[in-house]
Amino acid sequence: MKVFGFTGYSNSGKTTLIEQLIPRLARRGLRISLIKHAHHQFDIDKPGKDSYRHRQAGASEVMLVSDQRWVLMHELREEPEPVLEDQLRLFSPCDLVLVEGYKFSGIPKIEVHRPANGKPLLYPQGLNIIAVASDVVFELPLPWLDLNDPEAVADFILKTLEF
Repeated sequence: MKVFGFTGYSNSGKTTLIEQLIPRLARRGLRISLIKHAHHQFDIDKPGKDSYRHRQAGASEVMLVSDQRWVLMHELREEPEPVLEDQLRLFSPCDLVLVEGYKFSGIPKIEVHRPANGKPLLYPQGLNIIAVASDVVFELPLPWLDLNDPEAVADFILKTLEF
């Protein structure tokens, strides 16, 4: 299983780019999975639902299963937030895991950057950023990718990971 990440500030276009990449990579015969790191609290469950009530009652894990999908919710309670490598072990076998976030992980990443957001580039901090995808062309000491050309971004990822 190969792993490739995307980092950047909020509203830079990471999710949109990944959404465009997944079908392009799948059409090339790859089985793709995704991890998105959230910096805020989230809940995929709804108050009042059985599964929500079971978690609120103290269950460490609750699994929902249907004929369309299944999801496993794990409550951390007092446990520390798991690191990316631990979460990757939970995936079923696939060819490529795309990772949104996990800025400080050691995986290769593309920084998604929009100068109009007024935020500085992240790549000078290290962070294993190997290219920058942007909607504005500028000179960098690492590859620049056109944020509006997901086919070229997919090509870059596949070449980098030697698929």
